[in-house]
Amino acid sequence: MKILTVFSLFSTYLLADSVNIEDSAGQFFSSGHTNNWAVLVCTSRFWFNYRHVANTLSVYRSVKRLGIPDSHIVLMLADDMACNHRNPKPATVFSHKNMELNVYGDDVEVDYRGYEVTVENFLRVLTGRLPPSTPRSKRLLSDDRSNILIYLTGHGGNGFLKFQDSEEISNVELADAFEQMWQKRRYNELLFIIDTCQGASMYERFYSPNLMALASSQVGEDSLSHQPDLAIGVHLMDRYTFYLLEFLEDIHPASKANMNDLFKVCPKSQCVSTPGHRTDLFLRDPGSVLITDFFGSVRKVEITMETINLTSPIKPLEENLLNGELQKETYSYVDQLPVSEIIHQKPKQKDWHPPDGFILGLWSLILLVFFKTYGIKHLKYIF
Repeated sequence: MKILTVFSLFSTYLLADSVNIEDSAGQFFSSGHTNNWAVLVCTSRFWFNYRHVANTLSVYRSVKRLGIPDSHIVLMLADDMACNHRNPKPATVFSHKNMELNVYGDDVEVDYRGYEVTVENFLRVLTGRLPPSTPRSKRLLSDDRSNILIYLTGHGGNGFLKFQDSEEISNVELADAFEQMWQKRRYNELLFIIDTCQGASMYERFYSPNLMALASSQVGEDSLSHQPDLAIGVHLMDRYTFYLLEFLEDIHPASKANMNDLFKVCPKSQCVSTPGHRTDLFLRDPGSVLITDFFGSVRKVEITMETINLTSPIKPLEENLLNGELQKETYSYVDQLPVSEIIHQKPKQKDWHPPDGFILGLWSLILLVFFKTYGIKHLKYIF
C-alpha cells in the first residue's frame, strides 16, 4: 500500500512538473513572430530639414541597440546632413544641443539616399516589387512571421506626406500598400509611426488587419520642432521623436513596457500638438504587446530535456519552480551608452570668441587715441 502511495505521489509530481514546463513555454509563442524588421524613412532634403534626418537616425540607433541588425533595417535618407558643407562638424548629426551624442555614428548603413528616396521606391520596398538586380540590403525580405516597424518623418498635410518637396504619397496609397503586404503574407504585425504635421490623417484609411498606428499630431495640427541650435542655425529634432527617443533609452531587452506606455509618450503639454493612435485593426490587446516586439529583436532561449506537448493550449507563466519555491528570474543589462544621462546634461560652456566687429572697433579706438595724441602728421610712422 505504501509503494502504491509513493508511486502515485511521484507520478503526480512528474505531471505537475510537465504542466509547469508547458506553461513556461507560453512566453516563446505569445506574439507569434519569429523575426523583426524596420523601415525608417526621412522624406525631406535641404539643410533647414536637418531635424528630419536626426529623427530617423535616432530611431535607427535605438532599434539597433535593442537588437535589430542592419540586415533587417531599410534606412532611407533623402539628404546627407553629415556631409553638408554647412555642417560645422562634418560627419556628425546630433539630436541634442549638448552635442554629446552623434546619432550618425561610424556604422550607419544607408540603403536609399538622396534622389533614391521616392514614393515609387518606398512602395516597391513595402510590396516587394523590386527589380531582380536589387541587392538584398535594399529589400524588405519579411514573411508572415515578421513584426515590422515603419517610421516616417517629413512635411505633410491632410491626407498626404511630401517626398523631397517634389512628390507626395497619399493615405489611400499607403493603405493599399499595407493591404498588399497582408495579402502577400509579408508581415505578422505592423507598427506604423509618423512624425509630421496632421499625421493622424495618414492612418485614417487603413483597413488591413494586425496593424497599429501612431502619429505626432491630429488633423489640423502642426507637429513642432525642438532643440534649436544657434551654431548650426536650425532645430535638431521634432518634439514627438525627441520624447520618443527619451522613452526608448529606458527600454532594455528584458523590459516589460508595453504599447500603452508608448501611447503616453509626449503628451500635449510637451508636444504642443496632440499625438494620436489607432488600435482597432490590431488583434491583440495593446497592453499585452511589449515594446521589444517591434523595436527590438529579443529571443529568449531555455534548454530543457523534457518533452513539451504543444498540442494543448499553453499559458504564459512568468515564474519558475525552483527547489520547490517560486522565484522570479532577474536579469540585468549593461548600458552600451549612458544616453539617458547625456540627454539631461546641461549644454557645455562654449569657448569665448569676440563678437562680430569687435576687432574692427578696437583698431578704430587705437587710431582715434593716436590721432588725438600725436596728430595726423605722425601717421606715416604707422604704415
